[in-house]
Amino acid sequence: MNPLKVGLVGIGKLGTAMMTHWHKHNIPIGIYHPTKMKAEQFVEQFQNGSCLSAEDLSKLDVLIMALPAMDVIPFISNLEIKGTTYLINMATTLPTNQIISTLPSLNVHGVKFMGHWKDLKEHGNGLFITEIRLPQHIEELYRYLGKVKIDSEDCLTEVNKLATYYAIQAAIELEKVFSEKGISPEYVKRALTSLAPEVIRSYSEGNLGHFAMEIVKEIHAKQGGVNPD
Repeated sequence: MNPLKVGLVGIGKLGTAMMTHWHKHNIPIGIYHPTKMKAEQFVEQFQNGSCLSAEDLSKLDVLIMALPAMDVIPFISNLEIKGTTYLINMATTLPTNQIISTLPSLNVHGVKFMGHWKDLKEHGNGLFITEIRLPQHIEELYRYLGKVKIDSEDCLTEVNKLATYYAIQAAIELEKVFSEKGISPEYVKRALTSLAPEVIRSYSEGNLGHFAMEIVKEIHAKQGGVNPD
């Protein structure tokens, strides 16, 4: 059986995070960028990578598109690609059905990442959402990055919006309170970039320390909720 030919277009933050883990497992990935030098510079970081030309894209079994939503349809509209190639749409705000209705001759699947690229790069164990079960050889690619779950793309969009909204709201509130108390901007930055994210991570994992647990009890009491054990 011939090895799977996999390509990646989109070598920004998400593309780099995924490539980091494929590299750890020595999964061969071809890299395409319209500016050849950028593809070459990217591949220098990863021994499992190789550069692809525009002509090479038509020979792939799978092309993973970690592109901004506005770039996906224009990009694949200009491809001369066989209908058997699986095109993977990872753009959070671009519904996969919109691509399918626009370009019905292509074999397009949606795989959306729920989370933050930096967390994926540093820790792996990502969560990827697809509406239809993926062929096994494609799902295996994402198993190196974390877990694949079947759910609606609309649900993912809503979750990402809510999480982003409340995270930004908390950051703005923290900045405001620190400013009112005359606390140094240096401490504000440290609280936002180190302290708060790790407290949230510990809360989600259920391993807060005594000091933080006392604050949880205080908040529950103010909200009229039940204190955790």
